[in-house]
Amino acid sequence: MPTRDAPWPAGTPCWVDHAAPDVDAATAFYGPVLGWSFVDTGEQFGHYTLAQVGGRSAAALGPAQPGQPAAWTLYLASDDAAATARAVTEHGGTVLVEPFEIPGNGHLGTALDTSGAAFGIWQHGGTIGAEVHGEPGALLWEDARLTDPVAGQEFYASVFGWTYDAVPGAPDDYATFSVGGEIAGGIGGMMGAPAGTPSHWLPYFMVSDVDAAVAAAVGASVPMPPTDTPFGRMAILVDPFDASFAVHGGMEG
Repeated sequence: MPTRDAPWPAGTPCWVDHAAPDVDAATAFYGPVLGWSFVDTGEQFGHYTLAQVGGRSAAALGPAQPGQPAAWTLYLASDDAAATARAVTEHGGTVLVEPFEIPGNGHLGTALDTSGAAFGIWQHGGTIGAEVHGEPGALLWEDARLTDPVAGQEFYASVFGWTYDAVPGAPDDYATFSVGGEIAGGIGGMMGAPAGTPSHWLPYFMVSDVDAAVAAAVGASVPMPPTDTPFGRMAILVDPFDASFAVHGGMEG
């Protein structure tokens, strides 16, 4: 199992969590789909529930705040969350939650990019974020699907230092982004989403069998059924709480 104990480089997607109206129902849904086991961190941390693979944290499910829509939030690593929040504002984004300390763990904030896609900021302390990668149940990829991908590229390059490369066979407005020369995800347009869909981040979780994962997703809708693509077999789902995510069988090559 590929594991990680060192902090993720600044600008790298390092964590993902789900704000759910019913955490028990969310764990019941995601356990069979992604093969997760769960650890409730307790009342002190609002029953934030870690989703684990082989005893190592891959993601989390937590209770949504009143009026908060269910959604997956992708977190980008930062060496200084307060400085990152200032950079977000300076480059046209919006800070939703100013970074604050979670004792013993790190500093967390949330923000919107210039297209309105929400993301998190995570400055590691005792917790680095994801402790497993490249394994079924772990975050494998992420797309920023934006109404203005050109402005989005400028924003993330300015705030996190990303660089970009075109992807043969992908839409013209789609590119991979790299952190320190390492490809870390993708950024592009709305990729055929229904009119009115807001900008968002889409997390892709690796699974050993895409079709079996979709079949296990009881109560989900499947806007993109299991499909073979030049980049591997994948599907996009909307969970019973209306949060979108993707499952992926692993990168080709």
